[in-house]
Amino acid sequence: MKLVKISAPAFDLAKTLDSGQVFHWEKLGDGFVGTIGDRAVYVEQCGNVLQVRASEGELDCLKQSSCDGTRLDGRMVSRTVAHYFALDHPLAEICASFPNDRIMIAARNFCRGLRIIRQPKWECLATFICSSMKQVAHIRQISLALRERFGVARKACPERGRKIDNYVVNTFPSAARLAKSSERELRKCALGYRAKNLLATARLVSSGAIDLEASLVLSDVYLRKKLCRLPGVGAKIANCVMLFAYERLRAFPIDVWIERVLREKYFPRTKKVTAQRLREFCETYFGEHGGYAQQYLFHHARTASRKPGAPRDSSAPLRSARNDKRRMRE
Repeated sequence: MKLVKISAPAFDLAKTLDSGQVFHWEKLGDGFVGTIGDRAVYVEQCGNVLQVRASEGELDCLKQSSCDGTRLDGRMVSRTVAHYFALDHPLAEICASFPNDRIMIAARNFCRGLRIIRQPKWECLATFICSSMKQVAHIRQISLALRERFGVARKACPERGRKIDNYVVNTFPSAARLAKSSERELRKCALGYRAKNLLATARLVSSGAIDLEASLVLSDVYLRKKLCRLPGVGAKIANCVMLFAYERLRAFPIDVWIERVLREKYFPRTKKVTAQRLREFCETYFGEHGGYAQQYLFHHARTASRKPGAPRDSSAPLRSARNDKRRMRE
């Protein structure tokens, strides 16, 4: 695939991929390699331009009818990558809508260019079911294990003539593929008790009992209720899926990091703040783009806590045996 250049003003690729939204992208050379839908993608940022190479075939994060079975061309790659990274979001307007308090101002300034990725719905739902009570590094390893055991291998397409040409990534397994597995097989991917929930949800989605695409038309309230009925999905995971897969930008996931920020920065003199009080506060205080505000607060807090010199999540190599062998040969 030829190199495709995409205009990407007000965008920071590294911050976006390192912010705990997705867990499979990996630093490679001067860029990052991962998958969008069922295709391998290599993306590199040079100022306000993204340089992209994608494996040939269809990119299924778009509607299947829009691909129409044709092979990728530059316009399709550009359109798909721009859609995935939400380059159309009016970021200046979104950030201007944030509360004007010192905590939010600091997070906004630190996270300039960070965008909310539009993720494939099943991949997002399944990944966050696996994330329960796990740190980002652990979620990345679970994602890798699921992809290597059940996904499809794709050859990445970085710049021609470089040693990393033979790098292989794996697609995220479909609900149908995981539905045919067993809890015992899934536990081999370090899922623990989450294996049962992932398997049950995969079977519901695969059988058609749950239609993730049809849920697009639901209101936020009913979408959250529907997601919370799935095995392994509570309010926090439901809000993550609403934000990252359904583009409900008001959704405000509250995890350990965000709860700590809220209690310490917004309720410093209140000894006991109920979870319900925090939810109500977030819904009213952060407004229509609360999801963006949450992501900025989350990334700022988590990054500030890192030890000096610690690598970014996406810079830490995933332990793939196939690619480890290639690194050793190089």
